[in-house]
Amino acid sequence: MQIKETANDGLKRAYSITLTAKDIDGRIDSEIKKIAPQVKMPGFRPGKVPANLVRKMHGEQLHAQSLNDMIRESVDKVMADNELRPAMQPKVELAEGYEEGKDATVTVELEILPKVEAPSTDGIEIERMTVPVSDEQVMDSIKTLASNNKSYKDAAKSKKAADGDQLIIDFVGSVDGEEFEGGKAEGTPLVLGSGMFIPGFEEQLTGTKTGEKKTIEVTFPEDYQAAHLAGKKAEFAVTVQQVKVESDTEIDDEFAKNFGLDGLDKLKELMRGQLEQETAGLTRTQMKRSLLDQLASGHDFAVPQGMVDAEFEQIWNQLQQEAAGSEDPEAMLKEIEAEKDDYRSIAERRVRLGLLLSEIGQANNVQVTPNEMSMLIQQAAQQYRAEDRERFIEYVQSEPMAAAQLRAPLYEDKVVDFLFDKAEITEREVTREELEAAIEADESDEAAKPKKKAPAKKKAPAKKAAAKKDDKKSDEKPAKKPAAKKAPAKKDAAKKDEGEKKAPAKKAAAKKPAAKKAAAKK
Repeated sequence: MQIKETANDGLKRAYSITLTAKDIDGRIDSEIKKIAPQVKMPGFRPGKVPANLVRKMHGEQLHAQSLNDMIRESVDKVMADNELRPAMQPKVELAEGYEEGKDATVTVELEILPKVEAPSTDGIEIERMTVPVSDEQVMDSIKTLASNNKSYKDAAKSKKAADGDQLIIDFVGSVDGEEFEGGKAEGTPLVLGSGMFIPGFEEQLTGTKTGEKKTIEVTFPEDYQAAHLAGKKAEFAVTVQQVKVESDTEIDDEFAKNFGLDGLDKLKELMRGQLEQETAGLTRTQMKRSLLDQLASGHDFAVPQGMVDAEFEQIWNQLQQEAAGSEDPEAMLKEIEAEKDDYRSIAERRVRLGLLLSEIGQANNVQVTPNEMSMLIQQAAQQYRAEDRERFIEYVQSEPMAAAQLRAPLYEDKVVDFLFDKAEITEREVTREELEAAIEADESDEAAKPKKKAPAKKKAPAKKAAAKKDDKKSDEKPAKKPAAKKAPAKKDAAKKDEGEKKAPAKKAAAKKPAAKKAAAKK
């Protein structure tokens, strides 16, 4: 084996590896000796098949396996001999034109992680902005809960249904005179004006009374989720069992019991806890941004562009998804396109900050335990279909890079918690509005100076754009239409979880992947 360095520029490295035909053939002979005792062939006793016949039978497979193993071993040797820590999987290619019986030339290209001194954890000062939860806020939240869970009472039989009234209806749907599956229901509640059913359905029930029967003619939307009904004209025979009108909701023990609670005091307790949890999350975001800004100041080292590309791609994909779901996709796409360079700067800042956090964690022995990792894998597996979960778990356990990506957000949070413990923290009581304004001000400050490479706070995509958080079912009730998607507003989603993106995990990234197929380009 001959190894030659062909490029050494900044964090980029490249090598040329020559595997001689003699060495490859020798490896194949070794493999033949291993498998020969198990080879069966008519006319020969088990284990007595001549080596030349074994080669004839399995030569192509043995050649591919041997070459693949040698490539993997040679790449491992390059990494070990040169003490390289790959930032991402090396690009490994077998030169075109290779034929069995000739020397094999393999090229290896990679970017390495920069050598970064772990920043000092001394002298960090952080202000914790706390938000007390008042009794008034608790009651306001309960009132909102009540308004979202309206109650209705029976109206007089002479009452004509109007927008805002609730009808209890039975209906049977048919297309071309034939009932269709899922088009029949009894005792279905429907609030007129809610837009829950397909266009034209609710409007035709306006003015109906309790006990009235009516035939409604509608056309299913062209994009209706049940393909066999999309665009079809249909009739629904509807019986209005009851017209109901909204009743005042009393916020009392009985109201709380509707949620399975003992009484109003328990509801207040739970609502207070929820509000405190929300504000605690905002406080942590504010503290984390302050910490990361301090940590990153003064650090402006080169970062692997492959990692920046991957981070930018994630940011850009989310922004495009948000744009597609906005009220004016074309205008939003045009806006984010104009800020594309800013988003790339954000990606670079995030990578740089991730490397800093990784160094601090390793220098201070911050660990993600095996039990924590196992829980992460199990939680991530839940997003897949039941039949695919085991395969996902096996994949993560066998792919160091996949495991590193899963581990990174938790690892970063543990490093941040370690730094919080080291920091001098002062507290200041503020309102929720002041806390949110402080977080938005951080975003605005960062947006104003994207080129300075102050480390980005990591997680959800990007910086200055992202959506503000402006950001029916199957055939069982075909009269219903899918709820409209909320259009993510542009300027928050890319920013909202900054400071919480995954930190690149150096140790896992340093592992080298084996070439999977000798002849396949990597």
